[in-house]
Amino acid sequence: MPAKTISVKDLEYRYGATHAVQGISFEVAKGEILGFLGPNGAGKTTTVKVLTGLLPPFKGEVMIFGKDIARNTKKIQARIGVSFEKTNLYEQMTAEENLKFFARLFGIRHVDSFHLLERVELTGKENDRVETYSKGMKQRLMMARTLVNTPDILFLDEPTEGLDPVSADTIRRIILEERERGATVFLTTHDMHEADKLSDRVAFIHQGKIAAIDTPHSLKQAYGERAVNVEILQDDGTLRKEKLILGQKSSAEELKHMMEKENVVTMHSAEATLEDIFIQITGRGLA
Repeated sequence: MPAKTISVKDLEYRYGATHAVQGISFEVAKGEILGFLGPNGAGKTTTVKVLTGLLPPFKGEVMIFGKDIARNTKKIQARIGVSFEKTNLYEQMTAEENLKFFARLFGIRHVDSFHLLERVELTGKENDRVETYSKGMKQRLMMARTLVNTPDILFLDEPTEGLDPVSADTIRRIILEERERGATVFLTTHDMHEADKLSDRVAFIHQGKIAAIDTPHSLKQAYGERAVNVEILQDDGTLRKEKLILGQKSSAEELKHMMEKENVVTMHSAEATLEDIFIQITGRGLA
């Protein structure tokens, strides 16, 4: 059983009268990607700020690497990488200068900035001021900055939000490479497609509470509808769409009839998306 790098028990946080996080508990294993899914205002960012030591827990316990984050903040922060949705780079500095500056904050005197920029496909732009970068380039530089201390945990807040396909694919690739290296990834997002692509498990957070936590596959099996979508080409050239619910007595006969008597052009399984399941569990969408 992999070691737990994050362990949260009965965590609460309040902003005055607003109960932002309401007694959530979960664990994340070494080398696991946990997708933390929820709409804006659900408590995602507050949870990340507590886990990274930026906010003290109001109540409950947060253990990172087996140590209390509230009592070992600096030591834990030295071993994590954080990237929030809004970039906080020094735009008057070059990409290389940004990486060297943030490396010094971790006490790293010699950082291989070229290798980091190569990983995020920014070589050739290392001496350009960040103010000249596009949004996608800035987000890739943020990812490179997150990696300067070779972190054991990456906390990534909406890392591909609003990015062009090339930049988004670059960041997804790096996330998977870091998991392969053994790093834990805590990924907060409201993009269910992103979470489905990347996450080993997902947690649905809604109004400060965890509504469900499991693998995407298990959630789809538990809440989704087992069905097959079939497209049939008719004599007049139009397509007729049929949906067969698996498990019903008539399904096998209907499917056999279609395959023998109809001109079936496509057939594929129909599974619920994480968005469908989130709505089913909470009554509202992720967006």
